[in-house]
Amino acid sequence: MVTTVGPRVKALREAMGLSLRDLSLRSGVSAPMLSQVERGETSPTLSVAGKIAGGLELRLSQLLRLDEDGAVTITRAHDGRPSGGDPRAGHRYEVLTPPRPGQRAELSRHELAPGGATGTADDPPIHEPGTRESALVESGRVILYCDGEPHALEAGDCVTFDADLPHHFENPGPDIARFLAVTTAGLRRS
Repeated sequence: MVTTVGPRVKALREAMGLSLRDLSLRSGVSAPMLSQVERGETSPTLSVAGKIAGGLELRLSQLLRLDEDGAVTITRAHDGRPSGGDPRAGHRYEVLTPPRPGQRAELSRHELAPGGATGTADDPPIHEPGTRESALVESGRVILYCDGEPHALEAGDCVTFDADLPHHFENPGPDIARFLAVTTAGLRRS
Protein backbone atom coordinates (compact mmCIF):
# COMPACT_ATOMS: atom_id res chain seq x y z
CA MET A 1 0.00 0.00 0.00
CA VAL A 2 2.90 2.37 0.73
CA THR A 3 4.05 2.72 -2.87
CA THR A 4 0.65 3.25 -4.48
CA VAL A 5 -1.61 4.94 -1.93
CA GLY A 6 0.63 7.90 -1.07
CA PRO A 7 1.11 9.31 -4.57
CA ARG A 8 -2.57 8.63 -5.34
CA VAL A 9 -3.71 10.51 -2.22
CA LYS A 10 -1.47 13.45 -3.14
CA ALA A 11 -2.64 13.52 -6.77
CA LEU A 12 -6.32 13.35 -5.79
CA ARG A 13 -5.87 16.00 -3.09
CA GLU A 14 -4.12 18.36 -5.48
CA ALA A 15 -6.68 17.72 -8.25
CA MET A 16 -9.38 18.80 -5.81
CA GLY A 17 -7.39 21.92 -4.93
CA LEU A 18 -7.05 20.88 -1.28
CA SER A 19 -4.14 21.66 1.00
CA LEU A 20 -2.96 19.07 3.53
CA ARG A 21 -4.80 21.08 6.17
CA ASP A 22 -8.01 21.07 4.10
CA LEU A 23 -7.87 17.30 3.69
CA SER A 24 -7.05 16.93 7.37
CA LEU A 25 -10.19 18.87 8.30
CA ARG A 26 -12.31 16.88 5.83
CA SER A 27 -10.97 13.46 6.83
CA GLY A 28 -10.16 13.74 10.52
CA VAL A 29 -6.60 12.53 9.83
CA SER A 30 -3.80 14.83 11.02
CA ALA A 31 -1.87 16.83 8.43
CA PRO A 32 1.48 15.31 9.56
CA MET A 33 0.05 11.79 9.11
CA LEU A 34 -1.31 12.72 5.66
CA SER A 35 2.10 14.11 4.72
CA GLN A 36 3.82 10.88 5.81
CA VAL A 37 1.31 8.80 3.81
CA GLU A 38 1.79 10.96 0.70
CA ARG A 39 5.59 10.69 0.93
CA GLY A 40 5.36 6.91 1.38
CA GLU A 41 6.94 7.04 4.84
CA THR A 42 4.06 5.14 6.40
CA SER A 43 1.29 2.87 5.28
CA PRO A 44 -2.14 3.89 6.59
CA THR A 45 -4.27 1.40 8.46
CA LEU A 46 -7.54 0.49 6.78
CA SER A 47 -9.32 2.76 9.24
CA VAL A 48 -7.10 5.73 8.36
CA ALA A 49 -7.28 4.94 4.64
CA GLY A 50 -11.08 4.89 4.95
CA LYS A 51 -11.05 8.34 6.57
CA ILE A 52 -8.75 9.68 3.84
CA ALA A 53 -11.04 8.23 1.17
CA GLY A 54 -14.03 9.92 2.83
CA GLY A 55 -12.17 13.24 2.85
CA LEU A 56 -11.55 12.80 -0.88
CA GLU A 57 -15.23 11.94 -1.47
CA LEU A 58 -14.37 8.37 -2.45
CA ARG A 59 -15.14 4.91 -1.15
CA LEU A 60 -12.17 3.02 0.32
CA SER A 61 -12.27 0.58 -2.62
CA GLN A 62 -11.98 3.54 -5.03
CA LEU A 63 -8.99 5.00 -3.21
CA LEU A 64 -7.27 1.63 -3.17
CA ARG A 65 -8.42 0.92 -6.76
CA LEU A 66 -9.88 -2.42 -5.70
CA ASP A 67 -12.78 -2.03 -8.13
CA GLU A 68 -10.62 -1.29 -11.17
CA ASP A 69 -9.09 -3.68 -13.67
CA GLY A 70 -5.70 -1.96 -13.78
CA ALA A 71 -3.87 1.27 -14.50
CA VAL A 72 -4.84 1.31 -18.20
CA THR A 73 -8.34 1.01 -19.60
CA ILE A 74 -9.06 0.98 -23.32
CA THR A 75 -12.49 1.53 -24.80
CA ARG A 76 -12.62 0.07 -28.27
CA ALA A 77 -14.56 1.83 -31.02
CA HIS A 78 -16.46 -1.37 -31.86
CA ASP A 79 -17.49 -2.17 -28.26
CA GLY A 80 -20.41 0.25 -28.22
CA ARG A 81 -20.25 3.31 -26.01
CA PRO A 82 -22.94 5.22 -24.15
CA SER A 83 -24.53 7.69 -26.52
CA GLY A 84 -27.46 10.06 -26.73
CA GLY A 85 -28.53 13.49 -27.80
CA ASP A 86 -31.67 14.80 -29.45
CA PRO A 87 -32.11 13.79 -33.11
CA ARG A 88 -34.92 16.35 -33.51
CA ALA A 89 -32.45 19.10 -32.55
CA GLY A 90 -29.69 17.63 -34.75
CA HIS A 91 -27.44 16.65 -31.85
CA ARG A 92 -25.75 13.33 -31.28
CA TYR A 93 -23.01 12.46 -28.77
CA GLU A 94 -20.94 9.49 -27.67
CA VAL A 95 -19.05 9.15 -24.36
CA LEU A 96 -15.53 7.94 -25.16
CA THR A 97 -14.16 7.35 -21.65
CA PRO A 98 -15.14 4.34 -19.58
CA PRO A 99 -17.17 4.89 -16.42
CA ARG A 100 -14.70 4.56 -13.55
CA PRO A 101 -15.23 4.96 -9.81
CA GLY A 102 -13.92 8.32 -8.68
CA GLN A 103 -13.26 9.47 -12.25
CA ARG A 104 -13.49 13.24 -12.43
CA ALA A 105 -13.22 13.74 -16.20
CA GLU A 106 -15.24 12.54 -19.18
CA LEU A 107 -14.39 12.78 -22.87
CA SER A 108 -17.22 12.86 -25.40
CA ARG A 109 -17.60 13.35 -29.15
CA HIS A 110 -20.45 15.52 -30.43
CA GLU A 111 -21.98 15.97 -33.86
CA LEU A 112 -24.31 18.82 -34.76
CA ALA A 113 -26.33 18.87 -37.97
CA PRO A 114 -26.65 22.24 -39.76
CA GLY A 115 -28.87 24.33 -37.50
CA GLY A 116 -28.50 21.75 -34.72
CA ALA A 117 -28.06 22.55 -31.04
CA THR A 118 -27.18 20.91 -27.73
CA GLY A 119 -28.95 21.66 -24.49
CA THR A 120 -32.43 20.43 -25.37
CA ALA A 121 -34.71 18.56 -22.97
CA ASP A 122 -33.34 15.19 -24.18
CA ASP A 123 -29.71 16.14 -23.49
CA PRO A 124 -28.00 15.54 -20.13
CA PRO A 125 -28.77 18.13 -17.43
CA ILE A 126 -26.49 21.04 -16.57
CA HIS A 127 -23.34 19.94 -14.82
CA GLU A 128 -22.74 19.89 -11.05
CA PRO A 129 -21.29 22.98 -9.33
CA GLY A 130 -17.59 23.50 -10.01
CA THR A 131 -17.58 21.62 -13.32
CA ARG A 132 -15.34 22.89 -16.13
CA GLU A 133 -15.61 21.90 -19.78
CA SER A 134 -13.14 22.18 -22.63
CA ALA A 135 -14.26 21.69 -26.23
CA LEU A 136 -12.15 21.34 -29.37
CA VAL A 137 -13.90 21.95 -32.68
CA GLU A 138 -12.79 19.23 -35.09
CA SER A 139 -14.75 20.38 -38.13
CA GLY A 140 -17.33 22.99 -39.07
CA ARG A 141 -18.34 26.00 -37.02
CA VAL A 142 -20.15 26.21 -33.70
CA ILE A 143 -21.30 28.95 -31.40
CA LEU A 144 -21.02 28.36 -27.66
CA TYR A 145 -23.61 30.26 -25.67
CA CYS A 146 -22.37 30.39 -22.07
CA ASP A 147 -24.39 32.36 -19.55
CA GLY A 148 -26.07 34.16 -22.46
CA GLU A 149 -22.83 35.24 -24.18
CA PRO A 150 -22.10 33.92 -27.73
CA HIS A 151 -18.60 32.67 -28.61
CA ALA A 152 -17.96 31.78 -32.27
CA LEU A 153 -15.60 28.82 -32.81
CA GLU A 154 -14.11 27.30 -35.95
CA ALA A 155 -12.22 24.08 -36.70
CA GLY A 156 -9.12 23.91 -34.50
CA ASP A 157 -10.46 26.36 -31.89
CA CYS A 158 -10.59 25.20 -28.28
CA VAL A 159 -12.68 26.76 -25.51
CA THR A 160 -12.75 26.19 -21.74
CA PHE A 161 -15.65 27.42 -19.65
CA ASP A 162 -17.58 27.00 -16.40
CA ALA A 163 -19.99 24.22 -17.35
CA ASP A 164 -22.21 24.74 -14.30
CA LEU A 165 -23.47 27.91 -15.98
CA PRO A 166 -26.32 27.68 -18.51
CA HIS A 167 -24.73 26.80 -21.85
CA HIS A 168 -25.29 25.14 -25.20
CA PHE A 169 -23.66 24.81 -28.61
CA GLU A 170 -25.28 25.70 -31.95
CA ASN A 171 -24.18 24.95 -35.50
CA PRO A 172 -24.84 28.03 -37.68
CA GLY A 173 -23.08 26.58 -40.73
CA PRO A 174 -24.26 24.64 -43.75
CA ASP A 175 -22.16 21.57 -42.87
CA ILE A 176 -22.09 19.08 -40.00
CA ALA A 177 -19.97 20.32 -37.08
CA ARG A 178 -18.00 17.94 -34.87
CA PHE A 179 -16.34 18.67 -31.56
CA LEU A 180 -14.72 16.84 -28.65
CA ALA A 181 -15.58 17.85 -25.11
CA VAL A 182 -13.80 17.10 -21.84
CA THR A 183 -15.91 17.67 -18.74
CA THR A 184 -14.01 17.87 -15.44
CA ALA A 185 -15.95 17.81 -12.19
CA GLY A 186 -15.27 20.14 -9.29
CA LEU A 187 -12.29 22.08 -10.63
CA ARG A 188 -13.77 25.54 -11.22
CA ARG A 189 -11.34 28.35 -10.56
CA SER A 190 -12.43 30.90 -7.95
